[in-house]
Amino acid sequence: MKCNIKIFAAFLLLFAGCESSLNQDPIGQITPDQIDREPSVQTVESSVNSSYQLMSNTLNIIGNWNWAEGKVLRNDFILDDIASGDMNKKWQPDGDQAWMDRVGNFNFTPTNQAFQGIWSYDYEGISRTNRAISDLTNDEIMSQVNMDQSLRDRLLGEVYFLRAFYYFDLVTNFGGVPLILQPLDNFDSAFEKAQRVEEAQVWDQIRTDLSKAEQLLPNQKYSSSSEPWRVSIGAAIAMQAKVALFNENWQDVIDTIDRLQGLNFYSLNDNYFHSFSVAQEYQEDEVIFSYNHQANQTPSKGNGLGALMGWGFIAPTDDFVNEFEENDPRLAYTVDIDDKVIHKLLGSTTDEYKGNADSPGNRVFIRWADVLLWKAEAYLETGNYAQSVVLINRIRERARTTPTIDGGQPPQGTLPDRNENSTDEGQIRDWLIHERRVELGFESHRFNDLQRWGIAQKVLNEMGINYMDRHDLYPIPQSEIDKSGGEMRQNDGY
Repeated sequence: MKCNIKIFAAFLLLFAGCESSLNQDPIGQITPDQIDREPSVQTVESSVNSSYQLMSNTLNIIGNWNWAEGKVLRNDFILDDIASGDMNKKWQPDGDQAWMDRVGNFNFTPTNQAFQGIWSYDYEGISRTNRAISDLTNDEIMSQVNMDQSLRDRLLGEVYFLRAFYYFDLVTNFGGVPLILQPLDNFDSAFEKAQRVEEAQVWDQIRTDLSKAEQLLPNQKYSSSSEPWRVSIGAAIAMQAKVALFNENWQDVIDTIDRLQGLNFYSLNDNYFHSFSVAQEYQEDEVIFSYNHQANQTPSKGNGLGALMGWGFIAPTDDFVNEFEENDPRLAYTVDIDDKVIHKLLGSTTDEYKGNADSPGNRVFIRWADVLLWKAEAYLETGNYAQSVVLINRIRERARTTPTIDGGQPPQGTLPDRNENSTDEGQIRDWLIHERRVELGFESHRFNDLQRWGIAQKVLNEMGINYMDRHDLYPIPQSEIDKSGGEMRQNDGY
């Protein structure tokens, strides 16, 4: 069997060899052949749209029930939530997909499919963005399709953001990685690009892409009024603040969030759950960027986590549940322990989407509460303790004024304000760490938080989890090391 070169370009850096699955185009993707043969505004737009797919929780985007390579769906909940000690694989422990448990107890090797899965998803996303960027910056193609300049700018801004997103995920999980910025046309060029670059170079590219995205995207809350799910200028600015946060550029965090606030697009919703509710999608004020899951679409665009929950997957740890203060409404909106449902991941306060592989609940990536807590952290790190506590209290106030899940009101005294006159840096830091955990639980932030704060080993060891220094980065998938002929360097300790 002879592998199709064009297909390999679409699967850059997966190095999956000549398996029969590579003879099929990824679901819903406009192929390079179609762009070359019949370019049109529609095919270019479709190429951009396909670049979003790898952010989704939709099942089988790049594989057909391929659990063996971790490709059934995006693995964020494993690498971020299970690894953080917040989430268990299942409500009832069993041997099903034991590789997920090995991530949670840090008893994994570089062959674990969690790493192959996220690597595959991110590099497939990068492959698609590179193809779209190449087309949108090709004056000959743009002249041929006669695309309006404002549409061209917006689409280009979207894919610059998406490429930055995928590289952000790679660099925070693995450190320095191969940096691919052009479509690949053959096997030789793929293997030439297998060498890793330093983390700093990846971060620089992320900043460059996000800056370009901000300049190209329209200055409005939704880039497209008819498709509000698209990347916006607010998302591009927020992501720049997140990059500054992860690089401890504290004043840049504050200044960038000030720029975002100046747009006056976002605020905390009155009701905590509105950020996740299917009924409130793109009508509320808090979500800055999310993936728009939709039911009954071809190809599928549904939220596959519903199926996993129907099989008993995704459960809170006792340690996570016990973190919530008494009567905090956010606990019930996050997990329903009696019915074994994770409400905020399915977008409903009932179990209506449990067991549904095609449910419509969105995947929220950035929301205003998260951004405010970034700013609180930056204030703390720059010695502005009072402003840090003010922002923490703003999050707590919204939580205690949110109606309970049964429509009542939290009792008086629930979630009292923290002392805004405190100058105890350690105490304020503990307040911040606590607030991020309960406010953002199961949104795939906790593990990155523990790592960047330098407390992952302490926190997880205290929970009885065998976290060691080498786990500050995940291992490069062993299959990628092998297929590069040793050109790609493994992370230390693996």
